[in-house]
Amino acid sequence: MADGIMKKLNEDVVIYILLRLAVKSLLRFNCISKTCYSLIKSSTFVYLYLNRTTTFKDEFILFKHCFEYERNMHKTILSFLSGDDDDDDYFNPIIQDLDVTHLKTNNNYSIDQFIGPCNGLIAMMDTVTTILINPSTRNYRLLPPDQFIGCEEDHYRSIQIVGFGYDSIANDYKVIRISKIYMTDRDDYPEEMDRIVDIYDLSVDCWRKLDGDVVQQLSTFYCASSSQMFYRGICHWFASQYIEGEIDEYLILCFEMSTEIFHSLKIPEPCYLMYGPSCKLMLLQDSLALIYHPYSEPVIPDEKDLINIWIMKDYNVYESWTKKYTIRGHQIDFPLAIWKGYLFLYQSGSGSMMSYNLNSNVVKELSFHGVHKSFRVIGYKDSLTSIPRENEHTTHVQKF
Repeated sequence: MADGIMKKLNEDVVIYILLRLAVKSLLRFNCISKTCYSLIKSSTFVYLYLNRTTTFKDEFILFKHCFEYERNMHKTILSFLSGDDDDDDYFNPIIQDLDVTHLKTNNNYSIDQFIGPCNGLIAMMDTVTTILINPSTRNYRLLPPDQFIGCEEDHYRSIQIVGFGYDSIANDYKVIRISKIYMTDRDDYPEEMDRIVDIYDLSVDCWRKLDGDVVQQLSTFYCASSSQMFYRGICHWFASQYIEGEIDEYLILCFEMSTEIFHSLKIPEPCYLMYGPSCKLMLLQDSLALIYHPYSEPVIPDEKDLINIWIMKDYNVYESWTKKYTIRGHQIDFPLAIWKGYLFLYQSGSGSMMSYNLNSNVVKELSFHGVHKSFRVIGYKDSLTSIPRENEHTTHVQKF
């Protein structure tokens, strides 16, 4: 009967109605109407749904955090939070939390990444594991680990930074890992020998190494592991460049997913400090934003409570860097995200999530706690994007 009603309606009307529904509601149509099932599964509708007009009311927060449940034993939890209509600084869970059991969390959270959304997909990574997730459908795919082979026994690898993004030319998703190769001497002192870049192509379900000539230019860069941002088809990391063992400049290292070429962007000169800033890349007003703040124990006392937020109004145009906000009197230990364009979320040194209203300067402590620097936050809207699986030999798509 439902199919009969659907067939009598104009398809444009049906699409208009369906585009206004949440994914949870759309998935129910899979069981009651073959017509709707075919329409919702079509690539055209998935694209229209991904690019539909939305507001901040249609967005929720993905909150990744860790807690210790036994001594030196931790759990990684993914929470789905929505802002209260009457109080933008209040968040409440909208569905049950996910226990991400595949992530083998230890005491080093600096490499743990939570990247996206990229066409509605999220990547969660630690030093070994990469999981691709569509939070709306709760589908996920566990990627195979990259194999560190071909090195001598006294060599070991340290993963420096990771990234995840979409190659629009190849129509494929890619994961990138940049690692340092060390060799220990007779005194067990590590000496850097090389750098390698591993690329994972989702459609092929295979890791490969990037050409050595391309990787060679990375030898002078050191990247902040928690600064990754995928924007305009490019992975970005906050980095420092060394010349003869000394820091020459701070910049943003970029990797274009389609061309697989590295380049860099200059940061505003006021963001330089003799002993180095701590920076975080975010999106603000659909522009690349740089959150500049001193280390939690700054060397320069005058800078200890100064946080500047810069935006690059015109991408790749240095002169377009504009200082949008300055925050004084608050030590922000670990920036997380800017939600709704004005609510700055961060983790305090005590392990609490805090909000700072950039319009009213009001600070609030939110009712979320966890291990220090284990928090990650992403603003997200519903998506029907499927996690690609090329053939029967690739890793399976599963459901939480």
